Amino acid sequence: MKLKLNKKGQAGLTLIEVTLVIAVLLGLISVLFIGVAAYKKGSDRAKCILNIATVQKAVRSYQNLYEKNIGDALVKGDITGSGKMIETEPTCPASGTYTWGTAVPAASTAYLSCSVADHVPSSIAGW
Repeated sequence: MKLKLNKKGQAGLTLIEVTLVIAVLLGLISVLFIGVAAYKKGSDRAKCILNIATVQKAVRSYQNLYEKNIGDALVKGDITGSGKMIETEPTCPASGTYTWGTAVPAASTAYLSCSVADHVPSSIAGW
């Protein structure tokens, strides 16, 4: 009795099928990376706006505590540092730079601003 081996009926994937599976997986991975980059950009913006809000609240606390008027001189060293309103100077998470004011600002004006264009709060009302 002789066994016949049929090589045409073997199970497996062709080269085209394997290439297609790899291409689909690479496409899904690229979508994942795009989503992570967008998430990172949004979280950097939120952190920067929180930094601006924190500094604004520290300025208002300093103004009330030391009875300063709008327009009185106020430098960064008055509110940041050891034992001050803010212990450590905030930094922009997106490598932007902060511009600090030089005087106690009016109620509708932020004391701190960021060099990154989209790191601007929509409103500072209530800060």
